[in-house]
Amino acid sequence: MALPFLPGNSFRGELGKNKFHKSHHFDVSNDVSMLVGEQKPGIGGEPLRGQKLKPRNSNYPRGEGSNLPAWVAFDRQVLCFDAYFQEAVHEKREEQYRVRNCKIYFYLEDDSLQVIEPRAKNSGVPQGTLIRRHRIPKPPPHDDEYYTVEDLNLNKEINLYSKVFKITDCDDFTRNFLRKLGVRMPEKVGAPSDPYSNYRKAMDESMQPLRPYEKHDTLKQFLDHDRHVLRFYCYWDDTESMFGDPREMVLHYFLADDTIEIREVIPPNSGRDAAPMFLRRGKLPKNVESLKQPGKVTDRTVLNVFGPTGHGGRYILDSLKTGASPTEFYCDSDLTLGAVINVWGRKMLVVDCDDFTKEYYRTKYGLEDFARIQYKQDAYGGIPKEWPPYNGWGSEEDSLCSCMGLLPKPPKRDFIKFMEKDRRGLDSNVLRFLARMDTTKPIDMDRRFIISYFLSDDTILVFEPPVRNSGIIGGKFLERSRIKKPNQPLYSTKMSEYYLSNDLYVGAHVDFNSHRFILIDADEYAFRYMENEAFDFPKANVDAIVSKIRQAVGSKPDEVRSFFMRNDPSGAGIIQYEQLGALLRQIEPSISDHEIMSLARMYSERSGEDAMDTRKLLAIAQEQLRKRNYEGFAKLIESFQQADKDKSGCIDGEMVRNVFQAHHVPLPDDLLRAVMSLVMNESGQVSYTDLVQQLNWRDSPIAPMQYQPISSDDSWAGNKAGSQVTKIAYQPLLDAIFGKQTNN
Repeated sequence: MALPFLPGNSFRGELGKNKFHKSHHFDVSNDVSMLVGEQKPGIGGEPLRGQKLKPRNSNYPRGEGSNLPAWVAFDRQVLCFDAYFQEAVHEKREEQYRVRNCKIYFYLEDDSLQVIEPRAKNSGVPQGTLIRRHRIPKPPPHDDEYYTVEDLNLNKEINLYSKVFKITDCDDFTRNFLRKLGVRMPEKVGAPSDPYSNYRKAMDESMQPLRPYEKHDTLKQFLDHDRHVLRFYCYWDDTESMFGDPREMVLHYFLADDTIEIREVIPPNSGRDAAPMFLRRGKLPKNVESLKQPGKVTDRTVLNVFGPTGHGGRYILDSLKTGASPTEFYCDSDLTLGAVINVWGRKMLVVDCDDFTKEYYRTKYGLEDFARIQYKQDAYGGIPKEWPPYNGWGSEEDSLCSCMGLLPKPPKRDFIKFMEKDRRGLDSNVLRFLARMDTTKPIDMDRRFIISYFLSDDTILVFEPPVRNSGIIGGKFLERSRIKKPNQPLYSTKMSEYYLSNDLYVGAHVDFNSHRFILIDADEYAFRYMENEAFDFPKANVDAIVSKIRQAVGSKPDEVRSFFMRNDPSGAGIIQYEQLGALLRQIEPSISDHEIMSLARMYSERSGEDAMDTRKLLAIAQEQLRKRNYEGFAKLIESFQQADKDKSGCIDGEMVRNVFQAHHVPLPDDLLRAVMSLVMNESGQVSYTDLVQQLNWRDSPIAPMQYQPISSDDSWAGNKAGSQVTKIAYQPLLDAIFGKQTNN
């Protein structure tokens, strides 16, 4: 029972209120005064009498968790509904309406809707995204409101832009979410079937093929063997035909589709057109028959014809293909070495194949014999091509290039060799030897010459150091140029031979333009370079020298050992260099001085003065990094740990140099290699932790030392007496020649 609206019988609504402001309803928008506060309440924020506030977004009940906004709490959470709508079809006899099934997605983070229709095969209508994702307003007269989660439920119709969608089902997540909101979920309803789709389906099922469908699945073969090609080398002897000659072919068999193409190898000056494609890619039949009549080779075969010819006649197809004429094609099992294949009437002999083809046949068919078929006759002695003799103008290479064509071209230089052997840093790539004249004249016997061999272009420079009060003006004795070997005709049809790097060694006799020299010494760089490139310099190959001595000694090892014992009365295992040279010349008279020096350098007794000053080396390296203010040692450790796959703490020296180069460490390469040798183990691996720790001038500083770079000694005139090898440890040499002795 309601109380009358009389004094004393009503309640004051303003009791306890502390807000009495008036909401702002009018404003100016685009210089136009208009009402903008339709949704705003009255005095103090309370709604007016009869006013119903329209919800702008979905209202979700707050839980016990944190008060996160909807766009964070419901991020990537979507409600999915199954729906359908009917579409009228005009002026079509087969169907009057069409039922189109679709999916409605409601995004909880911003109350946006999206409608997608699954694509059906051969539907003939545009499908996919029917309505893109956005907030969809309700139909008039509520077009100022948007659809929220309260408007979506099963067995409910919604109007989206004049299309009425009826919701029939939803997924499990949507059902559970709406139940948690307190929404009663009815049972799902089935969507009506499309009459025209049922008609098309029944018509397709009633169709019977004229013969059973034959499926040739070639997709697996294509995926397994795409870009796999077998290569065979073939030979076609066409000498029996008029103007025919032997021709070489290359046969490509494509494993992806069993097709064959043949390319012809056209030699130069053969007189044939430069069209290497001999047979276009396709399947190659084994038996070549005459051209068949039209209609004989078909996919279907007609057994009989009933009725009149033409309109009204009937025919029966041969489903078993009893009258078909199959054609056999070449496959990979038919192509073997020595096989003769028929290429449209041309008999070709398979003579060889490449490594991939051999591995394929070895794996699939177990073949092991891939001997090349000899198909060419022995080459008869032809007349060699002879160039005209050298005319004396320019160099021999320049004159030869003028004979090779009507337009003379300059000779090509070996640019790669020039770039590799040019001077780089401390590597001069110049071999210097000390020489004296091979003469009996007393004046010339005491003269000394510096012979410099430049590896970049094989040129030689001879320089005579000036000697005071000798009466001979020193300087350049021979300009830098390539020097021919002696006893060669001046105007010959063949290229002259020049002195190369392996022709120069200590003890060699050379003849430079009728001046005979004997090489008596070499600088340290020449010795080290020749020992590092021992494969190109047999006189510096210690293994070859030891093997040569072992063959010369033969069955007299005891005499050699006794010789060393006699010359070492103290038993220290050391003999003098002169004694070693005398013994080796007795064993092998043809041994050269350079070979003796190489052995002596290999097995020399090193003193403590020759050892590397580790502290000075590290001080120089740290000083280089300190001047450039380099402090990226932590990043170096990270890069080394990433490159260390085995986590052993050691990596290859080449990898260390690559990491230093990638981090732009301001350290010369020769200095880095010297520091790496200090922390390198027996297997050639570098401990990168110790390396970085020794270079870290912040954590492990070393007192700075003055860096004195090595400069080129242009006044070199032979090795000093203090730097020459004088003592040799002969026990390792004997072990290398005769093997280690075991004490029984």
